[in-house]
Amino acid sequence: MNEIIDELHSLRDWLRYAVSRFTEAGLFFGHGCDNAFDEAVWLILHTLHLPNDKLDIFLDARLTRAEGLAIDRILELRIATRQPAAYLTHEAWLGEFPFYVDERVIVPRSFFAELLVDRFSPWIEDAEQVETALDLCTGSGCLAILMAHAFPNARIDAVDLSADALSVARRNVDDYDLGKRIRLAESDLFEGLSGRRYDLILSNPPYVTAEAMRMLPLEYRHEPSLALAAGEDGLDIVRRILDQAHAHLEPHGLLAVEVGHNRDIVERAFPHLSLTWIDSTSAEAKIFILQREQLPPASP
Repeated sequence: MNEIIDELHSLRDWLRYAVSRFTEAGLFFGHGCDNAFDEAVWLILHTLHLPNDKLDIFLDARLTRAEGLAIDRILELRIATRQPAAYLTHEAWLGEFPFYVDERVIVPRSFFAELLVDRFSPWIEDAEQVETALDLCTGSGCLAILMAHAFPNARIDAVDLSADALSVARRNVDDYDLGKRIRLAESDLFEGLSGRRYDLILSNPPYVTAEAMRMLPLEYRHEPSLALAAGEDGLDIVRRILDQAHAHLEPHGLLAVEVGHNRDIVERAFPHLSLTWIDSTSAEAKIFILQREQLPPASP
């Protein structure tokens, strides 16, 4: 280690070294960054307490020995433990919004983020008319917080089965000073929401198939399996949402569910539903939407 510290002088030197080490170690990237370079930039700038959008002006800055030691420590921790970078920094971003995260929640990553920046237009014509909204399987609370920004007049319920996840969500809700608008509730989907109806129900539920769970890279195995695994075909939770959502939507209400790469599985499982698939600039057909009248009433 001492030899490395003595030979790497600038941020540029450390960045090149980090990319080489990450590539050599065969790390998997998928928790905010999708390549070794971007993740190295993230970890190094965070460790040096530098703005994450100011890399160029610091590239040729010489580092102190203490700074080099700190960078080497976090790089080697990432390699040795295979923890997602967000767990090492306790920070994850959706667009321009940062959130606290740790091992009690999955690292925030959702195709909903881009749609909520646009206030879910054109599927919601007037964001100010949304008065009640629900975030099912809220995890860190990130989507509930984005919903609060997208729909300024909405009161939002954010629900999760995990008390640990809700503790993280509480921290994030408090950080954004949204405690008066976002109500956190420990509930198994709709079970604790009797009588409540919403203009919008949004969910990024567990949807990983049994086969995919067996093949997960080590980085994903640090995340709570409760937030990932959803039975043999990945639809255990989605089935329950579709079975119960009708009773919790206002007459004009909208349900939106994220299912990742499972479009074909969903369409085979629910051929009777007129699903509308949403595209964004970053992905195609990862989210489906349904109006209340397109949903079946809840089973007896």
